[in-house]
Amino acid sequence: MPELPEVETVVRGLRAVLPGRRIMAVRLGKTDFIDDPAALERELPGKKITTVRRVGKFLLFDLESPDGATPESSLLVHLGMTGQLMISAPEVPVPAHTHAFFGLDDGRELRYTDIRRFGRIAFLANGTQQVALGKLGIEPLEATEEQFVEKLRGRRARIKSVLLDQHVFRGIGNIYADESLWRAKIHPMQVAGNFSRKEVRALHRAVQSVLNEAIRLRGSSVSDYVDADGQRGLFQQRHRVYQREGKKCPRCGATIRRIIVGGRSSHFCPQCQRAPRGTAAGDRGGGGKGSKGGGGSRGRGG
Repeated sequence: MPELPEVETVVRGLRAVLPGRRIMAVRLGKTDFIDDPAALERELPGKKITTVRRVGKFLLFDLESPDGATPESSLLVHLGMTGQLMISAPEVPVPAHTHAFFGLDDGRELRYTDIRRFGRIAFLANGTQQVALGKLGIEPLEATEEQFVEKLRGRRARIKSVLLDQHVFRGIGNIYADESLWRAKIHPMQVAGNFSRKEVRALHRAVQSVLNEAIRLRGSSVSDYVDADGQRGLFQQRHRVYQREGKKCPRCGATIRRIIVGGRSSHFCPQCQRAPRGTAAGDRGGGGKGSKGGGGSRGRGG
């Protein structure tokens, strides 16, 4: 958390108010998650925000170039696990663990709060955005069925791991991988390269349907996530398998189970999502020793 729908919701909220606003001052608290804090304090004051956009799970605040011809610089923000970005009036009480304040020309502040500080903030000089973001995969909301086919072709990894690989599909995390696989009736242990065209088509539709529905409902608030206005999302009320171990599948009534795939917890219905042949008994049921424990912590890039 947050994943693509949550980040997209935050971006849309900020995009409605920030473009055209000028950053007047920068004030920082703890800076261990910030790339070169001095660069933020030196470069941001006086810069006008031209656009706010999402790339995978990253937020980018594009800033005007001095001459209007050179590439824009950007402020990059990754929310990590517990990061929050909100616009507040200066007199609004500051939440604990607020580590960055960006004073705007209308008197308000863009505040970054992060309890665990697994996020990331960086100033990206002109033309360095691509290098800083690294080699990200395709945007799942824009990907065609043919692109899904190409991305899965020949892969020996389990489909759950492939969906979480940001070099393959950028922005998908644990929640929406589980929900998409359930909707497509695909077991998380299935080898990605073994998919039939019918299964690829079902997964492509499921991923886009789940992500778009989650965006409409402003994301999932299962932990610390709130949008740019401080409001919780609603998609957690539509979760069918994620964190529902031991509850009944809403489609067939079987008991939802959990296994570990690639070090991450994976929730699925053993009746709707049949395990591939040759899968170990413990992986089929998910209730044995291998299903204990969490899915591991998520780093700054995750």
